[in-house]
Amino acid sequence: MKIAILSRNARLYSTRRLVEAARERGHTVRVLDPLRCYMRIAPGAFEMHCGGKLLRGFDAVIPRIGASITFYGTAVVRQFEKMGAYTPNDSDAILRARDKLRALQLLAAEGIDLPTTVFGDNPEDTADLLTMLGEPPHVIKLNEGAQGQGVLLAEKRSASLGMIEAFRSLYANFIVQEFVREANGADLRCFVVGDKVVAAMRRQAPEGDFRANIHRGGSAHKVELSDAEHDVALRASRAMGLGVSGVDLLRSSRGPLVLEVNSSPGLEGIEAATGVDVAGKIIEHIAAEHARRTRKRKRA
Repeated sequence: MKIAILSRNARLYSTRRLVEAARERGHTVRVLDPLRCYMRIAPGAFEMHCGGKLLRGFDAVIPRIGASITFYGTAVVRQFEKMGAYTPNDSDAILRARDKLRALQLLAAEGIDLPTTVFGDNPEDTADLLTMLGEPPHVIKLNEGAQGQGVLLAEKRSASLGMIEAFRSLYANFIVQEFVREANGADLRCFVVGDKVVAAMRRQAPEGDFRANIHRGGSAHKVELSDAEHDVALRASRAMGLGVSGVDLLRSSRGPLVLEVNSSPGLEGIEAATGVDVAGKIIEHIAAEHARRTRKRKRA
C-alpha cells in the first residue's frame, strides 16, 4: 500500500511510530503537512498538490488532525476520500467527535451513559440551567478543548456562575457537566481499532488536580477492562463512525460513563503503559480493510 499520514510534525512520537510500523510491514508511507496540501475541485476531477507537486496514487490516509486545524484538515481528508483513498477516520467522523456537544448528543441518542450535561446561551437562563444539572461541583469545558485544556472545576454554585460568565464574555462555546466524585481523579483510555479494544490504560490525575491527562502530569498504567467497559468503548467508537479512536471512560457508581471520543489519540502514553504495538495494530487494520474493499470492487 501507499499510505499518507497527515501530520503537522513528522518528528512527533505518534507520527514516527506509524511510519515505522508501516515500513516494517512493507508499505510505502509519506508524511504530509495538511496545511501544505491544497486542492482543485471540479466534477470528476479532484486534485491535490503539496509543495508544488501533484499527490496521487495513495491507497490510504491516516489523519492526525489537531483541534486547531479542524476545518482545513478535514477538508484535506475529504479531498483524499473523493480521490478514492481509504481512511479509518473519515472527515465527517472527525467532525462528529471533535464537537463535544454534538458527540454527547449522538452518544446519548444511542443509549450510551455519560456525565449529565447542560448547554445554554442566554445569561438569563444560567440559574435554571444549573438547577437542571444539580448541585456542584460542576465541570465546565470548552466545546473544542483538547488534552485537558479549557476544563475547569467549580466547587460552589457561585464559582460555576462566575466561570460561565467569564466564558460567555469570551464568546466561547462550552458545556457544563456533573462532577463524578467516585472516579477519584482517574479515567480509562480505551484504544479502539476496528471492532477491537487493542489496549487500555488507567490514567490518574496528579495531586491537587482532577484532570487525568498525561500531558497535564497524570500517570498511567495498564488496566483490564470489565465487559461493560469494553462494550461501551466499542459502542461509543461506532456511534462516532471512527475506525481508530481513543474512548475516555469514568468508573462511576452507575457503571462506565463516556467522557470523550478522540479521533486523533496519541500513541506514546498508551504504548508505554501497556507495551502494545498500537501503531502496528492500526496499520494492520488499514491493510486488511483496504484489501477487503479491493476484493469487493473486483467482484462488482
